[in-house]
Amino acid sequence: MSKPSAKPRKLPKPDPRRVRAGEELQRHLGHSFQNPRLLEQALTHRSYSAQNNERFEFVGDAILDYSVAKMLFDAFPGYSEGELSRLRANLVNQDVLAEIARSMGVGDALYLGVGELKSGGFDRPSILADAVEALLAAISFDADFAAAEQTVRRLFARRIANIDLSNQGKDPKTLLQEALQARRLPLPKYRIEHQSGEGCDARFDIACDLGELGHITRAQAASRRAAEQAAAKEALDWLQEQHPLPGKNKKQRKARS
Repeated sequence: MSKPSAKPRKLPKPDPRRVRAGEELQRHLGHSFQNPRLLEQALTHRSYSAQNNERFEFVGDAILDYSVAKMLFDAFPGYSEGELSRLRANLVNQDVLAEIARSMGVGDALYLGVGELKSGGFDRPSILADAVEALLAAISFDADFAAAEQTVRRLFARRIANIDLSNQGKDPKTLLQEALQARRLPLPKYRIEHQSGEGCDARFDIACDLGELGHITRAQAASRRAAEQAAAKEALDWLQEQHPLPGKNKKQRKARS
């Protein structure tokens, strides 16, 4: 005698807001999922279900690393392995991935447990970055590797085109840190002065405090990272103007005159 079949699990009624967010997300990714379950799993945090996106992250991380490496390899044929690795490190990191996720509204489409949701998990950089990697894996499963690679190109093409090679691809926060260290000064401290909105509507007011120099710069952006980078750029410009290194001040001032 066969066992009676288990009753099918009653699925919760789809949340219209999350459905819209998922549709908008697919538009940003440039991929329409044939298997919506893959998209759902890529957006499911471990706090929500045992069938979550952690294994997807493993595959997505590899896709992302290879795809960005290939883009940089093609874009900068004269660069050494070390230079290319440095450029990639400035592009493939939690802050950048979280910024990309926010620009696509990933936070609004996530499946999070109640506790994670209440603690602001929808905007936590680690969760957003992991979701981006998981989405790349989901695209490769839904279609193929080429489709996932094309999505990476879609998301990173402008960032690679805008790399400031005069600074060896280093971002303003890194340059500010190096400039302060060269002057034997303490590292800057960043703090959020105001935060409003969620997802695509988020706004961060960030202050960059140069401590004993008594100077603070401020910036606003749609992500914490972008605001910190903007504030760091302002601080770096001020530092180089007001506290130039010996031997560089004359050249810099002549160039500006």
